[in-house]
Amino acid sequence: LGQAVVAAMRRSPGRRPVSAWMAFVRTADPTDPLDFAIEPVTEGRTFTAIRAMVRQADRVCATGNLLLDVTAPDVIRHAVTASDVLGPDASRPSAFASDERDVRIVGDIDVGDPDAPTGPPELDAWVRFVDVPDDPALHTGLLAHFTGQLSIAAALRPHAGIGQDDAHRTLSTAVNAISLSVHAPVRADRWMIYRHRSTFAGDGMTHSECRVHDQAGALLASFTNDCMVRSASVS
Repeated sequence: LGQAVVAAMRRSPGRRPVSAWMAFVRTADPTDPLDFAIEPVTEGRTFTAIRAMVRQADRVCATGNLLLDVTAPDVIRHAVTASDVLGPDASRPSAFASDERDVRIVGDIDVGDPDAPTGPPELDAWVRFVDVPDDPALHTGLLAHFTGQLSIAAALRPHAGIGQDDAHRTLSTAVNAISLSVHAPVRADRWMIYRHRSTFAGDGMTHSECRVHDQAGALLASFTNDCMVRSASVS
């Protein structure tokens, strides 16, 4: 999804993706190249609709649609407020951190440990990427990139004896589809807080409704995830 956002923005400079949806229909080998086909459906004075197809060799791995807009002056404006949580300095870097990004889960919750205390199906994570070039497409693509990281962990949190470390061992898990709405210009090299809230789990699937705010509380994006959580013996 993040790579499709970058490709679409570079193809249509001056336009921001206001809506992007992608289904991940097959696994891909991270060591082999992916081929992104970006096909314009319509190109209007304000909106551009794009169809994206992602292949690896002769296999379709993902498919989606993006809507880009030049945006317009406000006629009305409101936005949901950010959750009242501790700032990034109050939490330690998590296992999701790397040389390229700093990730801090509010409350230092261990999302991997099956024996960790249970809690509500919610997770807040501060995220900031490092050394990002001054390219709006890359900043927006990086925001999109992290949307698939913690929604399954939020869904597992209320259930004792199960954790994200069980993925690909006793559990078969995957992100099946992400729907992203971008509400403002993004600076991925500044702290963003991702609020993950799982609203349903059952029938081998989970659904999450999530938001991204900047450190000042402004709403940057909203997204939903539909994911698979199944026993590895029946997947």
